Amino acid sequence: MIKIKVWLIRAGVALAAACVGLVVAALLLHGVSLTWEGFLITVVVFAIAQSLLSPLILKLVSRNAPAFLGGIGIVSTLVSLIIASLFANGIKIDGLGTWVLATLIIWLITAIASFVLAKFFLPAVTKPRTKNAI
Repeated sequence: MIKIKVWLIRAGVALAAACVGLVVAALLLHGVSLTWEGFLITVVVFAIAQSLLSPLILKLVSRNAPAFLGGIGIVSTLVSLIIASLFANGIKIDGLGTWVLATLIIWLITAIASFVLAKFFLPAVTKPRTKNAI
């Protein structure tokens, strides 16, 4: 039961972090626009792509180019952003410079948000329960 709760909390954290990252990028960069109609789908597609691509890219890079291990998060963010912009119709990014900055901003914000949200929500689920002495 705890594993399911942890998985659900991690999924919620990933969705919330993606939401915050995409909104911050849209607020900071004029070339990034979000539509309310497609925003939820964009967040879900981005979060799922990020969750699936990170381990895959880690495996490929660690096997073929270990010197690039530090850039896995940025690469998976860029690829997830491309997938979300192609399939979700809720985000539009104009210009190469905007793509680069959006990728960096979303990567940084999602990393920070994931860390903070996980620290806040996961300990409550994973703490061992103590029996109250009567």
